[in-house]
Amino acid sequence: MAPKQQTVTVAGRKLKLTNLDKVLYPESGTTKAEVIEYFQTVATAMLPHVRRRAVTRKRWPDGPGTADKPKDAFFRKNLEDSAPAWVPRLGMQHSDHVNVYPLAEDEAVLAWFGQVAALELHVPQWRFDADVAPFIPQDQDGEPPVAERRNPDRLVLDLDPGPGTDVTDCAQVAHWCREILDDTGLPSVPVTSGSKGIHLYAALDGSYTSDQVSEVAKELARSLEADHPKEVVSQMKKTARRGKVFIDWSQNSANKTTVAPYSLRGRPQPWVAAPRTWEELDDPELGQLTFREVMERLADGIDPLADFARYTEHDDADCPAVAKPESKKAQEKTKDIEDALTKYRSMRDATKTPEPVPEASPAARDDDPIFVIQEHHATALHYDTRLERDGVLVSWAVPKGPPLSQGDQRLAVMTEDHPLEYAEFEGTIPKNEYGGGEVSIWDSGTVEIEKWEKKKVVFVLHGQPDGGLGGKPRRYALVQTDKKGKDWLIRLMKDQPKQSAKQQAEPSPMPDPLPSPMLATVGEPKDLHGDDWVFEAKWDGYRILSAVHNAGEQSSAVGLRSRNGKDYTTVFPELSELADLVPDGTVLDGEVVALNSSHRPDFGLLQRRGRLTKNREIERAAARIPVHYMVFDILHTAEHGDLTDLPYTERREILRKFVKSGKQVQVPDNLGVKLNNAMEVSEELKLEGVLAKRAHSTYKPGKRSDDWIKLKHDNHADVVIIGWRQGKGGRARTFGSLLLAVENEDGHLIYAGRVGTGFSDADLSELRGKLEKVTRKTPPIDDVPTKDASDATWVTPKLRAEVKHAGLTRDHRLRHPTWRKLL
Repeated sequence: MAPKQQTVTVAGRKLKLTNLDKVLYPESGTTKAEVIEYFQTVATAMLPHVRRRAVTRKRWPDGPGTADKPKDAFFRKNLEDSAPAWVPRLGMQHSDHVNVYPLAEDEAVLAWFGQVAALELHVPQWRFDADVAPFIPQDQDGEPPVAERRNPDRLVLDLDPGPGTDVTDCAQVAHWCREILDDTGLPSVPVTSGSKGIHLYAALDGSYTSDQVSEVAKELARSLEADHPKEVVSQMKKTARRGKVFIDWSQNSANKTTVAPYSLRGRPQPWVAAPRTWEELDDPELGQLTFREVMERLADGIDPLADFARYTEHDDADCPAVAKPESKKAQEKTKDIEDALTKYRSMRDATKTPEPVPEASPAARDDDPIFVIQEHHATALHYDTRLERDGVLVSWAVPKGPPLSQGDQRLAVMTEDHPLEYAEFEGTIPKNEYGGGEVSIWDSGTVEIEKWEKKKVVFVLHGQPDGGLGGKPRRYALVQTDKKGKDWLIRLMKDQPKQSAKQQAEPSPMPDPLPSPMLATVGEPKDLHGDDWVFEAKWDGYRILSAVHNAGEQSSAVGLRSRNGKDYTTVFPELSELADLVPDGTVLDGEVVALNSSHRPDFGLLQRRGRLTKNREIERAAARIPVHYMVFDILHTAEHGDLTDLPYTERREILRKFVKSGKQVQVPDNLGVKLNNAMEVSEELKLEGVLAKRAHSTYKPGKRSDDWIKLKHDNHADVVIIGWRQGKGGRARTFGSLLLAVENEDGHLIYAGRVGTGFSDADLSELRGKLEKVTRKTPPIDDVPTKDASDATWVTPKLRAEVKHAGLTRDHRLRHPTWRKLL
């Protein structure tokens, strides 16, 4: 139980918290301490949507009560006299008076809101003028300045269900609104309001006044009412709303506010104004989310508003509506860059090709310039060589590829400039589109530009260890040979840069053959027959086999392989400390994890590390997000040879003897032999669950065995991907949802539903690329409902994955599945 009173430091500010055990939501037993914890947990996601806005608070000192006995609340516009002196504030001129509003600029202000039971935070669609600094009494003398408001930086539609309708009816209307907003170039994000309906947010660039935005929203609402008179109403009269969804367009008035995304609501249950994905709105059992569910979503990396227009006090350019004017020189540079991509955009239809087709280009970056060489199987095979220059990739098509012998030269044909996003593009350009064919990355990395003249470019490429350039730095010259500037020659220069000793060192190969990892089955406590079980922590990471082997007389090398055979040796360089902790000839099994600020495994952070391929990016990430290797088994030593036939308990004894823990490598203790105790410890540590292992079981390489059983706190399922449905809007180039199957008791695949949430942008791109390679014309199973199969693209059921879900429906479909990872 939380202490009744304590003084804490949040974001450098001291705050006295009282009555922490006071129950604010009786129906769920949620206390003030939990409310404050919630505000701190969601701060990173919430603050970008409330910063610099006038925050009106709706307070329930004794909580909102129950459905049968609701309690009264009161609104606060003016800042309370009792507010801490460090709360930033600004004045706002109204017709006959000035109100002083608090500004939610950091976690400390959110904590104070929780302390005074300000459960609902309401903000307008505009922000205060960025040129006026927030006033903080303890740092300044006088009164808060009166600040002007800027034009709105977002449009909001409030979809309110009338009598006889519910949130699923709002979802249908939301899709209709989305179509109109998409057509006007305003992609939108839905937010279940935490009360009854749905809010839609669309980012604006600050070019229009509140009155103009209100007129646009009003016209949209009237248009939908005309198209769907039985389902939609745009009138304010409550008597006209029965059986219909009211589109409240008035939220865009400069004098109106909307409950902020991620704000709690003063309802009997601790519901939240929760950002959702469009796929979630298709769920027939769509409902509001509680604060616990929202915290879990954020922990899983689910934040549909993450890329929405943002504002920070350090960088006004993060929010278009409050962006500082560029200098004339910067404006001219931006215009030049956009002009450079005009030809590129004119040659591509973004609706028909998976290539990136940005509407505008970014300004030149401050980071080291990059290069990419792409193997392009079009009408004729050629190698597209692209160098970063002034915010774009200047490109040449080299029919035979860049020469690798000194003095050799080859034809290079200059093509249109490409956007920087193209550096990561791999995939299939449709046959009838420009450049139709397969594109793959031959090599990529950073480029040193030594000379860039109109007719000559000299540069050094630093590629990948396993790239087409052979892992060596290569100096090239490009020389123009015609007056039009189209035909060039590329030559590998005789004077080549020297490699460092580190670059020249070649890691020796992994021991061959390296065993495949033994796999566990998903189970429940009832599956644990007998008492011959030992319990280990279930880590949320990458399953990695490691080997330490002789790399020379004075050194040892470490090799890392995933369960699918992918080499992670260079991706996680900090794990090279294994060479100092483990004797030569040792093969280990374990899980690589990344820890968040609470020192808990964070799979989202790990994915960010695991996808990096460029040396410089890996080095920076290793310093910022170091990984840890949790070793739980040993498969081979030079002294013992193969250990897989030994019982689990004997292998653990040898593991303890042969492997020392280090800074990034640990050998965690098991959690004992009592399931209840193990589950309690796992839950306290906020881990996925536990692994139950038979004490006398042998290690079965490559086999999935019920000698190892995964027991998780949440429902998880191992699934097989059988197809995908086309995405819309921001997902038009990837997919909207995946169609899933599971194996029944007979080993046959049966339909399990679809998953459309939990994907990061990187997940979407990676999965689409993998799916493209295994497409087929017919469904691999025959029990997919017509509704789900109507627009499906089928794939051969080769890709296995893990999803989290809320149980099974009556027709044995996964309820509310959320993407976890590929297996």
